[in-house]
Amino acid sequence: MSFDQFGVISFTSATKTEKFVELLQDNRLSGTVCKSCGAKFFPPRSDCSFCLSDEMDWFGIDGPGELISYTTAMYAPAGFEKDVPYSLGVAEFPEGVKVFGRLDKSIPDDQLKAGLKVKVKVVSSGEGRVSYELSAA
Repeated sequence: MSFDQFGVISFTSATKTEKFVELLQDNRLSGTVCKSCGAKFFPPRSDCSFCLSDEMDWFGIDGPGELISYTTAMYAPAGFEKDVPYSLGVAEFPEGVKVFGRLDKSIPDDQLKAGLKVKVKVVSSGEGRVSYELSAA
């Protein structure tokens, strides 16, 4: 199992946080928490940027969260050209982290607004790759 199974385009084949993909494949979005100072991170980190500890643990991000900002992309980077338009958002979750990700296309445009309750939905490309989206809660 390697990190190249995450997302649409692979940027790396290995990382110290490969467990992120294993947890996604188990239908769980997770971040890391520092065992020394309690700082939480998403995306997950293998080292704490506050106390510099490398003693990290995993925690689940279940929600529901609250959408705090969003945008709709009309142009896309390489690998995503066929997907436009699509919306991206940032949601704050009760676990103490903000999650950036795609918004589920099934959310009607007139419902997209700050304050929308969202949950995490793990998605598969059908080509062995996994990712996540924010969908209406």
